[in-house]
Amino acid sequence: MGAATVALAAFIFILFFAPNLPTLLIGEILCGVPWGVFQTVTTAYAAEICPVALRGYLTTYVNLCWVVGQFIATGVLRACLHLEGEWSYRIPFALQWAWLPFILVSVWFGPESPWWLVKRGRKDEARQVLARLYRATTSADEKEADSALDNTLSLMIYTCEMEKTSLPSSTSFLDCFLSGPNRRRTEITCIAWAIQALCGSSFMGYSTYFYQQAGLDVSQSFNMSLGQYAFGVVGTVLSWIMMSRFGRRSLYVGGLFALALILFSVGFASLSDSKATGWAIGSLLLVFTFMYDCTIGPVCYSIVAEMPSTQLRARTIVLARNVYNMFMIVNGVIVPRMLNPTAWDWRGKTGFFWAGITVVLFVWTYFRLPESKGRTFAEMDILFEKEISARKFKGTVVNIGQT
Repeated sequence: MGAATVALAAFIFILFFAPNLPTLLIGEILCGVPWGVFQTVTTAYAAEICPVALRGYLTTYVNLCWVVGQFIATGVLRACLHLEGEWSYRIPFALQWAWLPFILVSVWFGPESPWWLVKRGRKDEARQVLARLYRATTSADEKEADSALDNTLSLMIYTCEMEKTSLPSSTSFLDCFLSGPNRRRTEITCIAWAIQALCGSSFMGYSTYFYQQAGLDVSQSFNMSLGQYAFGVVGTVLSWIMMSRFGRRSLYVGGLFALALILFSVGFASLSDSKATGWAIGSLLLVFTFMYDCTIGPVCYSIVAEMPSTQLRARTIVLARNVYNMFMIVNGVIVPRMLNPTAWDWRGKTGFFWAGITVVLFVWTYFRLPESKGRTFAEMDILFEKEISARKFKGTVVNIGQT
């Protein structure tokens, strides 16, 4: 993380001083390397650094960071809208430097993942990290606190040793696909993250376009986009309440069902050619954003962090994020063509396309996505090894002491 932050600081110089488009492209490509580190390492780290009871909150917090970042970025672009000359694009690039010192300080003082230490046999260091992380949440009694730390460390060691029995001493990306349980876990992780790209999320980024169709000027359209991302912040916070009550699977299934209905509504609204159509579709996309950030947006990060085994978590998350990125590249090509009157000219009828895909994803989620709420990583290992049906994960009792 520290190396990626330093690299990003250097690559931003290329963007800031780019004299032409080819240089700008090179800078964007180079920035993609540390961004890729941020997109994957943060999710795995969040899952490994906190206790089970808090794991859902910290992993879904990643989505809140995305939404807040989008809100700030839109505000910056809105502020630079009427600037002329090179500073109209240099200021947004330069403001990225402002965050990097805070990230570096956080990385410097942040603890190493205790799971990473256990996997490398550094058990004493892992215990020290656990004491630093969990001491404030354990009993004030010193003996009870030490006993709780020892039990947590023992469970971590047991989980890693149990997983090693089905994996070679040196793992690779290929191991994510070799055994049945790991292949299933890789499938779930990859598709769960791909769902973020395939449920119409790219479509919701074009609400500004529809507001302009309705007659709003560019400035007012950007203001509506700011409101959209504010909805996303509220939705993510609300997801913390709902996830603790309903779990991951229920929110994913229910979220996809709701998004499909909204996308069908967008499609049907576009059948009218009146000026109010732009308002209707733009407003529906605001509702879509709120629903997405209540369900699919944040919950995805919990799922992709909890489904892989501890030995393959980093590799599985990297694979899943690359699957997501590939679909987003495709979206970046086809969505503008769908909406552009001089290209495919689907406009709001694009909602039918994404609604159809979302229905397929809803079916997959119902039959293949298990519930991981409240499960330790050891329990997840056992449930996958026993090939428990996704729909039976929630009600299956696991006794680790008898495995």
